[in-house]
Amino acid sequence: MSDIAEIKIDGKTYEFPVITGTEGEKAIDISKLRDLTGHITLDSGFKNTGSTKSAITFLDGELGVLKYRGYPIEQLAEKSTFLEVAYLLIYGVLPTATELNDLQAVISRHTLIHEDMKKFLDGYPSKSHPMAQLASLVCSLSTFYPESLNANSSKEEMNLTMIKLLAKFPTIVSFIYKKSLGHPLIYPKNKYDYVTNFMNMIFGQRTEEIEIDPVVVSAMNTLLILHADHEQNCSSSTVRIVGSSDCNLYASVSAGISALWGPLHGGANQAVIEMLELIKADGGDTEKWINKAKDKNDPFRMMGFGHRVYKNFDPRAKIIKKACDDILEKLGINDPVLEIAKKLEEAALSDPYFIDRKLYPNVDFYSGIIYRALGFPTDMFTVLFALGRLPGWIAQWKEMHENKEPIGRPRQVYVGNVDMEFVDIEKR
Repeated sequence: MSDIAEIKIDGKTYEFPVITGTEGEKAIDISKLRDLTGHITLDSGFKNTGSTKSAITFLDGELGVLKYRGYPIEQLAEKSTFLEVAYLLIYGVLPTATELNDLQAVISRHTLIHEDMKKFLDGYPSKSHPMAQLASLVCSLSTFYPESLNANSSKEEMNLTMIKLLAKFPTIVSFIYKKSLGHPLIYPKNKYDYVTNFMNMIFGQRTEEIEIDPVVVSAMNTLLILHADHEQNCSSSTVRIVGSSDCNLYASVSAGISALWGPLHGGANQAVIEMLELIKADGGDTEKWINKAKDKNDPFRMMGFGHRVYKNFDPRAKIIKKACDDILEKLGINDPVLEIAKKLEEAALSDPYFIDRKLYPNVDFYSGIIYRALGFPTDMFTVLFALGRLPGWIAQWKEMHENKEPIGRPRQVYVGNVDMEFVDIEKR
């Protein structure tokens, strides 16, 4: 196979190198296309455009493959902890026991947030969306740590900035949640591991010590691992393009949080529960709504089934299904909405309509069910997604800086008015 691609424009042939990734992916390097030809490519949504070379995550949507730094997601979800995966994504290798303990120790020293940040929480309207609070609070970290604004920080300074964000993010999320309930804030406890500490801040009470169920901790670990990175998705690409202007990590991740907020991205698991609530309110007849989903003239769509990238199956869904089953069995919850979810899942896995179109339940379907079973309100779902995606965002930002990538600046094809003459206001 040739390693040169030819493009013919106005009878002239131009040659561009073909790049092959380590997993066999092919890309045509058109970085000199405009200089050589005066033309650009038009690719709405960047569905066929590679914006960077990355060594973090590999995804094959056709085969249903997801790997972090070369490690299959199935192995990581089964054998590792979320903090191990965070180390892997950010630093490129799995940590030794000593390195993991050292990371946990240094994170424990930075879990507290400045007390003045609680004033921001007090100032937000009681019904304000948690994602809006999260984006603004994370961005505000740059005001408390102005050293992060230095684009020429040393490697050690940059690493400390990343550690602080990893450490403080769960505290911020838990404070947002507790504030929404009107409950006293629960401060972090250094005796706990990363995920257990987060769950204690979420479910803990000032009045008594609680014991976090290991099944719940395990399920949350799995969820966070499965969400930790997903190649150049909308929010990760946002973090990179904002960071490419030499913007600090806190503001770059804040931008990623805002991108994740949208229902087409991180809000999908919330949409799953809202769909289930809709079916419940209509009487709970799942067969009726399955038929509506099959009717091409009906605007109703089944949320949480199929995936834009995965054309076969979402490898994360197989993993999270087990965690979902474990949680529901352990908690013994009797919830009509979750019963509807089980019926839809059964139909999707057995109905030829869904099988032929590869509309299998995806990670958003199961994560929404788990979060509901744990008692989280739907508007917190995307915040929990952000907590999981944090290591990926940090890794993407770090890689972009270390590669000294240029500032992101997409081109466009202008289709507006031309040669307009200005008309004075009294004559318009």
